[in-house]
Amino acid sequence: MDISLSALEARIIGCLLEKEITTPDQYPLTLNSLTTAANQKSNREPVMQLNDAEVLDGLTTLKAKRLVNDDEVFGGRAVKYKHRFCNTEFGSLKLTSQELGVLCVLLLRGAQTPGELRTRTNRLCEFSDVRETESVLQALAARELVVCLPREPGKRESRYMHLFGDQDMASLAAAPISSAAVDTSAQSDRITQLETEVERLKARLSELEEKLSSLL
Repeated sequence: MDISLSALEARIIGCLLEKEITTPDQYPLTLNSLTTAANQKSNREPVMQLNDAEVLDGLTTLKAKRLVNDDEVFGGRAVKYKHRFCNTEFGSLKLTSQELGVLCVLLLRGAQTPGELRTRTNRLCEFSDVRETESVLQALAARELVVCLPREPGKRESRYMHLFGDQDMASLAAAPISSAAVDTSAQSDRITQLETEVERLKARLSELEEKLSSLL
């Protein structure tokens, strides 16, 4: 899928998707409401401390990618924002309610197991059981929207992550495979690579935050 999002952009899109479903009366969102949503301490991983200027920068890049629109109501004082990420009239990405719920939570919380996703999407969509969640994940993987990561040692379930992020990160992810076919040492190496890449991205984000703060 030809959509690449930075960590900030993923957080913004995730928040817009979430609030469109959970608080439709307050959607589209003002800049202040979106910043508050992005900085929530619940249902977010990692927890961020963004200011309005940083969120506005993210909105600017998303508008350039045609993934966000201004929604100016006549007579309204505040500009409001809505996503064009999926299920729009002219967009190519069409998702069911379950697919949308899964991707929304992955954008907001990073890689998760099917069991975690079933629990954490309960305000966005309904799953009868974990098998149904796994079926939706497999369908998304077939469309190259998510990927199954190698199972971590001692864990019963593999985690899934979305493929809208950094291309270097995406290239490190393994295609859905059977854990029996993967050597334990290879799994450990893969996990180490992913952890290293995550730390690099966190450090880069911190540098950008410091630069932005110095300009304010």
